[in-house]
Amino acid sequence: MKSLLSWFVLIVSIAVIVSSCADSEEESTDKTTSSSGNSSDNSTSTSDNSSSSSDSTAPTVISFTTTADNQSAVAITDNMTVTFSEAMDTTTVTTNTSNTTCSGTIRVSSNSFSSCVQMSSSSPESSDNITFTLDPSDNLTGGTTYLTRVTTGVKDTAGNAMSSQYDNSTGFTTVDRGLFVVQGGQQVSRSWDNGTTWSTANLNSTWSTTGLCYGNGTFVIVGDAAINTYPLIAISRDKATSFDNVSASDIVANNAALYSCEFGNGVFFGSGRKGHISSDNGSTWQAGDTTHSYDVAFGNNVFAKVTDFGAIEISTDNASNFSATSSNEATEHLFGVTFGNNVFVAVGDNGQIVRSTDNGSNWDNASTTSTSQRLYGVGYGNGVFVAGSTSGVITRSTDNGDTWDNATLPSSSRLNSVAYGNGTFLVTESGGWVLKSTDDGLNWTRHIRPHSNTSSWNRVIFVKEEDL
Repeated sequence: MKSLLSWFVLIVSIAVIVSSCADSEEESTDKTTSSSGNSSDNSTSTSDNSSSSSDSTAPTVISFTTTADNQSAVAITDNMTVTFSEAMDTTTVTTNTSNTTCSGTIRVSSNSFSSCVQMSSSSPESSDNITFTLDPSDNLTGGTTYLTRVTTGVKDTAGNAMSSQYDNSTGFTTVDRGLFVVQGGQQVSRSWDNGTTWSTANLNSTWSTTGLCYGNGTFVIVGDAAINTYPLIAISRDKATSFDNVSASDIVANNAALYSCEFGNGVFFGSGRKGHISSDNGSTWQAGDTTHSYDVAFGNNVFAKVTDFGAIEISTDNASNFSATSSNEATEHLFGVTFGNNVFVAVGDNGQIVRSTDNGSNWDNASTTSTSQRLYGVGYGNGVFVAGSTSGVITRSTDNGDTWDNATLPSSSRLNSVAYGNGTFLVTESGGWVLKSTDDGLNWTRHIRPHSNTSSWNRVIFVKEEDL
């Protein structure tokens, strides 16, 4: 019996051992399988990561705009922004800076890319390498449409170039904006909205102003002279916001009031009982021509000034010396002169109008005139000459001053001066009023008084924003 029991225990023990070995082998197989599976998963994972880091997508331009809300009314000082679909290699995003050639991968042009806008930096600024800001080295030109281009030379950070060149066929258009400035009495006013609203500039003077002009970033106001001293001259270099009187020590004391002034070739010339010249942007003034003149104009390197009995003198040496013209049909006192479209036009008593088409050498009477009244001021704009009379008559010419017709206007006062800008003519009227025309001088409305002064001698000029 004991022997049988021993055999039974032995058999059970062997069975347990065999079972344990089988489980161990299965566990080992499972571990091996699991390890093999994990290795396969890891390999797949590694393969997936490698695939996601391989970028072969070409970048695109999302937008190319200015900072203005309206791309049809862009200020000439606005910058431009280019936005791409992804981060770019900044070394490939470039502009031209040395001249107006169309180089670099980002280009802006107003003439179908015959030339391009010069930028201030060859590498446009970007905070995220996606949107880049372009800053032109100078103001854009008003009233101009600019087209934009991005070449296939730009690349993203993975080295992918754009698949095709980006061209914006509509681009953006700048606003043709400028500044009208009017003086009268002891006041000066300025308007950025074509004479609709006016703000008064700071001018510290007890003398009456009689004329104004602009050049090289400087506005100049001229006026009366104190007895045995110097004329009023004040200058502004902040877009006619404030004027500072030129000190007495910087003006020749010749007891000569000034009536008007003009700028040309880096020189200011003040016309009046005696001439004054400044070649340092109005800071100092020297004695100029000693003959009397009422008005002066500049064009094609020639100063032309007008005075009594039809006398006209011209200077070809920057107002240093004036001489009589070669021929001149004027016989009446002349009070106004202007230059436009390569033609000088002068106006005066009894409606006389003379013009020169050869840079002031010879002056001929207009073929026909439309008034016998004294004409005080004359101006030019958009192919039209406009002149104003002593009794509210405005006459205009569309053929370079040869023939003249009267316009319609609500005034009977003396009209002193004419200026044109942004499709608008303004005429100053005795009493401080301004007349306005937006149809090339055909019809006029009596507008507003720019300031409280009702001086009889008020003048107006216009300066384009890009020239300020």
